[in-house]
Amino acid sequence: MTTHAPHSHGHAEHKHTEHAPRHAGGHSHRHYGEAMLSVEEALERILRHFTPLESQHTPLLEAIGQVLAEDALATHDIPPLDNSAMDGYALQAANAHGASADNPITLSVAGAVAAGELPTVAVTPGKAVRIMTGAPVPDGADAVVPFEDTDEMQRRADGTPLTEIAIRYQVSVGDDIRPAGQDVRKGDRVLQADTMLRPSEIGVLASLGYKSVSVFRRPVVAILATGNELLEPGDPYQPGMIYNSNTYSIAASVTRYGGVPKLIGIARDNLDSMNASLQDGLDSDMLVTSAGVSKGDYDMVKDVLAQHGEIDFWSVRMRPAKPLAFGVLNAGENRKVPLLGLPGNPVSALVAFEQFGRAAIRRMLGKPDAPTPTITAVLDDPIHNTDSRRVYARTVIRLENGVYRASLTGDQGSNLLTSMARANGLAICPEDVPVKQAGETVQVQMLDWTEETF
Repeated sequence: MTTHAPHSHGHAEHKHTEHAPRHAGGHSHRHYGEAMLSVEEALERILRHFTPLESQHTPLLEAIGQVLAEDALATHDIPPLDNSAMDGYALQAANAHGASADNPITLSVAGAVAAGELPTVAVTPGKAVRIMTGAPVPDGADAVVPFEDTDEMQRRADGTPLTEIAIRYQVSVGDDIRPAGQDVRKGDRVLQADTMLRPSEIGVLASLGYKSVSVFRRPVVAILATGNELLEPGDPYQPGMIYNSNTYSIAASVTRYGGVPKLIGIARDNLDSMNASLQDGLDSDMLVTSAGVSKGDYDMVKDVLAQHGEIDFWSVRMRPAKPLAFGVLNAGENRKVPLLGLPGNPVSALVAFEQFGRAAIRRMLGKPDAPTPTITAVLDDPIHNTDSRRVYARTVIRLENGVYRASLTGDQGSNLLTSMARANGLAICPEDVPVKQAGETVQVQMLDWTEETF
């Protein structure tokens, strides 16, 4: 996959006004007049366009976080044979009846077996076999006594050959023997399709002998920034310009949630640049843009998007990230690529991607729809809601005396990216609540869990 130069902060928020579009009459694809959508309504409209992607065989270690596309079946028992749970001696439990430290019972040692070996001798009355943890239990044995419950250490200290062993503990049939098939039986459906692969599932698949596994493939997400004012990191600073950060924060979010970011650069505010950039994103599974989605932004951006497909421009009842664009681009051969247009301010872009982009990636990965993990916390600072939108306030969550506390990260301006970097959660003030006062409880979407959180 070709990787292009990165993307952007997008147009500064002062371009993102709430005024009517520049040209009256507009185009049929615009829905400027409709009421603001709730977050749930916008999400439902977006997710209509996403389904799990096709499956592919992936090396086992690369499949972490992906979802099985087919059942994983066992081709053998696990464990394959009865085996020892301890280092000790395999014997017949009846031969150790009544054994104790004061009344040891001595058995002759007929041999030894280690893990990875097959026994070469059987256990008969009056005999025992030295056995290592995980080694197959010899025929005739029905129990294992740990070496700590014998006089082995004393014999080794004395230099006495281990031709005999004194049993100092009475055992019962089955003691310290792990039966064949205890974990998995041949033919079992061990993991079913739609299972997300965590480290434990990766281990289970390895125990079944899988070198690769069929999973829903990771979506490729193309990321495009727009704006004449943008510089790429590494370029010499120029007065009046800003460095493109949105591309990097969104690309990192794509990676975090299981997608593969494809950086396709910065589209300048002209038709040729925008058209060329869009072409670079049409081989992806989703295209994410930043900036150019507010009603006061250049009509050119909206017109170019509309020429390539069907794009709606929405107002969503949330703060930050009120302006949003979504639709599909024509990619030829009856193929369409969903486009998610994010606001240009860096915090707005990240908050919008958390609410909508994360869910789209999960859907393409075959994961169940699930909100960001949420906790209940007590506010240290008030959250004001001045315009009946759902407020996502940047907060630092910590645990004090068994109670989660939420402190705002300071000024909540949507241009202040460092306030997002300080936050580990988004505290929610509902649309119909004008203020959440300090001391009230609040729902918090957790962006991450740190040591300070617990």
